Amino acid sequence: MNAQAIIAKRIARELRSGMLVNLGIGIPTMVASYVPGDIHVFFQSENGLIGTGPIPEQGMAHPTLTDAGGHPVTALPGASSFDSAMSFALIRGGHLDLTVLGGLQVDQTGRLANWMIPGKMIPGMGGAMDLVSGAKRVIVAMQHTAKGRSKIVGKCTLPLTSTRPVDMVVSELAVIIFHNGSATLSETAPGVSVDDVIAATQAQLKIPKDVREMQL
Repeated sequence: MNAQAIIAKRIARELRSGMLVNLGIGIPTMVASYVPGDIHVFFQSENGLIGTGPIPEQGMAHPTLTDAGGHPVTALPGASSFDSAMSFALIRGGHLDLTVLGGLQVDQTGRLANWMIPGKMIPGMGGAMDLVSGAKRVIVAMQHTAKGRSKIVGKCTLPLTSTRPVDMVVSELAVIIFHNGSATLSETAPGVSVDDVIAATQAQLKIPKDVREMQL
């Protein structure tokens, strides 16, 4: 199983029936493909759709049905579309149970940087700032390192998305949770040791006695 699939499958285990959930661009969109069969959630895209389903199979994409990043999505029976004003009223009004976002950096206090890519033209931060500030729970889906450098850092060097800390980071190596302003190692991926995670992480981690193995 590749790194992205590990991340998406583990996050899917955080879903509960009845949740209103926003999936960001990239790895987060894969979460919809791993929803357990006994769970029924409502996925929301900030461009104005509730009821998105798995990524469409090749050749089955509809040209007018996309997520906020312009990528093809499916719509489940009973899906609802609306304008962006209504969509952001849901986000800013605190009605989202969970948002899953990609990340460029997360610091050891849980603050996220995910909207400015160094050396690339900036189209804008999209809905990330609203989502991190407005959702009841925030999970970051990202690979642990990029070009050999840890993405879980002592202090973000990129502009912060929000001053509100995220609740959890899921990478292909570990699950890290944030309580009381500190990063705590909660789970390691199958075949990954605690020492492997520490070696790949720039931020200082709290290591409890009962670090579990990630269930996929």
